[in-house]
Amino acid sequence: MAGSRSERLLALLQALRSRRYPVSGDALARELGVSLRTLYRDIASLRAQGAAIEGEAGVGYVLKPGFLLPPMMFSHEEIEALVLGSRWVEKVSDPELSSAASQALAKIAAVLPQSLSDAVDQTALIVGPRVVAEESADIAVLRSAIRDEKILQIDYRDERDRVTARTIWPIGLAYFERVRIVVAWCEMRGDFRHFRTDRIAGLSEAGRRYPRRRAVLLGEWRRQLPNT
Repeated sequence: MAGSRSERLLALLQALRSRRYPVSGDALARELGVSLRTLYRDIASLRAQGAAIEGEAGVGYVLKPGFLLPPMMFSHEEIEALVLGSRWVEKVSDPELSSAASQALAKIAAVLPQSLSDAVDQTALIVGPRVVAEESADIAVLRSAIRDEKILQIDYRDERDRVTARTIWPIGLAYFERVRIVVAWCEMRGDFRHFRTDRIAGLSEAGRRYPRRRAVLLGEWRRQLPNT
């Protein structure tokens, strides 16, 4: 593959990160467009830098979790993706997440080499203005409940302004152009339902966790979607 040695090592790391099980040296060499000899040399270099790559020739290689990729190895395209994503989050999310996006980008910029650090400030990718419906729900509480798999009690106002009490298992939060949608299992309906956050008039924790894992529920919800 074209590019500098650091780019080649980065590509090797990314290839190993994308796999949960050992992959042969031949397969890695073909994917990266290098000789098997070069691949073995690059694996040795990464190991010397602290990467926990297990395996050997004829058996296969796997990267154990925990090796931190130096930010200085980001490409210009990856930096632009990080900047664009962070600035989008700053504009459309709740204050806590917006602040976190800004702080995360600042931390990344602080450890980049000068050429890439300048790219953070000088990127030509711009997030346009957004008009988002005024929130009536505490988005930070919603995100926390999703992370911790906690059941919520909400007062939900429909399009006719009628309010009903619901007990929900929140499993996801979708960000659309103008609204945010909570994906949840609704105990009253006995099925998955979508709730606009700007129509949640009241919100409190029920004091218990839902009985099934969020990943399982998300999988079931996705299978119900059309064309999936």
